[in-house]
Parts: sequence; structure tokens; C-alpha cells
Amino acid sequence: MARPDALWPHVHLLTVLAQTGSFTQAAQRLALSKAAVSQRLSELERAVGVPLVQRTTRSVRLTDAGRQLADETSGAFEQITQSLGSVRDLAGQPRGLVRLTAPVALGRQQVAPSLEGFFKRYPEVRIELELSDRLLNLAHEGFDLAVRHTFAPPDNHVAWKLRDSRTLLVASAGYLRRRGTPVHPSDLASHACLGYLRPGPTVWRFEALPVAAGASDTQRISVGVQGPLCANNSEVLRDAVLAGLGIAQVPDFSAAAALRAGRLREVLPGWRPVGYFGDAIYAMRPWSPITPRAVRVLVEHLQAEFSRGPAA
Repeated sequence: MARPDALWPHVHLLTVLAQTGSFTQAAQRLALSKAAVSQRLSELERAVGVPLVQRTTRSVRLTDAGRQLADETSGAFEQITQSLGSVRDLAGQPRGLVRLTAPVALGRQQVAPSLEGFFKRYPEVRIELELSDRLLNLAHEGFDLAVRHTFAPPDNHVAWKLRDSRTLLVASAGYLRRRGTPVHPSDLASHACLGYLRPGPTVWRFEALPVAAGASDTQRISVGVQGPLCANNSEVLRDAVLAGLGIAQVPDFSAAAALRAGRLREVLPGWRPVGYFGDAIYAMRPWSPITPRAVRVLVEHLQAEFSRGPAA
């Protein structure tokens, strides 16, 4: 029988497989081939004498024995990771790999442009940036940090606010000349409105700003809208608005440059769109008692960059 310490990499692989539920993702996390993953699992099963995983063509599931082994050892591997990070932080310069994820539009428009200055200051830190609009399980997929546009971060995450964010109602000057400028949210029912792709009918909600309301009570209104296009990407909606297809709600980071250039006009400036996109941008990571230094300095850099507002 193999010495227990010779099986530590194999057991670690099992804990990663328990987190990801996928041979492919486990292989990516550990920089192994799928064949090497399968071989290590077979070696571990021979060593312990019981099956640890149930394999199918589409998925992998741990047996009761596999789940017990993964549950009882995962904490030790997490502690090792944290301890290594703490000792590494004693070095003068932050170093190591940070796996970062962000939504596509936000990542393209704000996160990626901010990284040049970071690499100049921290040349020994490497970043893997994955842009995805899928709701990712950060721990299961091995991400160290996520940038999210949301109303509130999950309770089981450590979060740092990067900046507040506004949703803007915008149109092109050409569209407004052709169709007229709405003066009240109810007018939108007769306009071409480009919605973010979500289940069910498109309903836009607004709150009157104090000047528009003319009273201390906040006036609220909901309007059902429709138009020729719905899309699940704010850059697509912005570009459709620039092409004169209609009016859309977009996050400030998607509209800022075109507004400054005069290519877009803000519509209904006395009213605030609510409940459509998040009202703040956060950096977040699953809760852990220790945040690696490379992650901390990246968060600090993003806070400084984002505090300047939407990118030009």
C-alpha cells in the first residue's frame, strides 16, 4: 500500500473534484490533463479499496466514501493554502496568480482597461481574467476574486465596494428627432424601448427625483414597454441605441463615453430608473479568514481606478 503522504496529491484532487463536480474543471484548476485526473483517481481508489466516484459520460458524482474523504480533508488543504499565502505575503513584493472574473460589458469597459497600471506596479502578479455573464460559483470554479454589478453582495462573501453605479435611460438625437422626446415615464409605452433580455414582459420602474416630484414623498411609476430588440448585454443595447433603434436603460459605465461625446442623450433626467441593474460595483470573494496579498493589492488598485468614475 502506498504511503499516506504519497497520496496527498490524489486526495487533494478528490476535494477539487467535489467542489467542481467536473473532470474538466478539476483538470483546469490543477493544470492536469483529464487523463491524469482519471489516473490519479484510479490510483487512490486502489489504495483505499473502495470506489470514490461514480462516472458517467456527462457528469461525475462522489460515492458516500468519496464524499466522506473529501469532507474530512478539504479543510486541511484550505488551511495549507492559507498558510502558504500568509508566508508568501512576508516577501517584499506581492506575487502569484489571481484568478479574476467579471461580467462581459463591465470587464471590457472598466476592469481590463485598469490593469495596465497594476502590472507596472506589481510585475510579479499574474492575472487570469475570465469574462462571463453566467452566475459562477466562485469557490467551486476556483476564482480568487469577482467584480460584480449588483445591489448587495452575498452574505457569505467578503466584499469591497468599488463605486456606486447609476442606470441611465438613453436615446440618440436622431431617434428623439423622429419620435419625439418623452416627458413622463408613461410616454415610453408608445416608444421603441430596447430591453435587457429577461423572462416575462419588460416592465421599467422609475422614481421621481425630488425636483421632479416637487414634494417630500417619492413618486414611483411602472411602465410596460416593448421594442424591436432585447439583448443580455449592455454594450449591444448601447450600440443599438446609437444606431437609432430606440430607447434603452444601460449602466453608466456603458453609456458614459457616448454621453460625453454627445452621441447619446439622457432621457427623463428628472426620473431615476430603479431595480433594473445594480446600484453599486463590488469586488468580492468567498469568505476566508485570510485574503492573499496579491488579491488585496488588486482590490486596492481597482478601488482607486473605479473611484474616478466610468472609463472614458
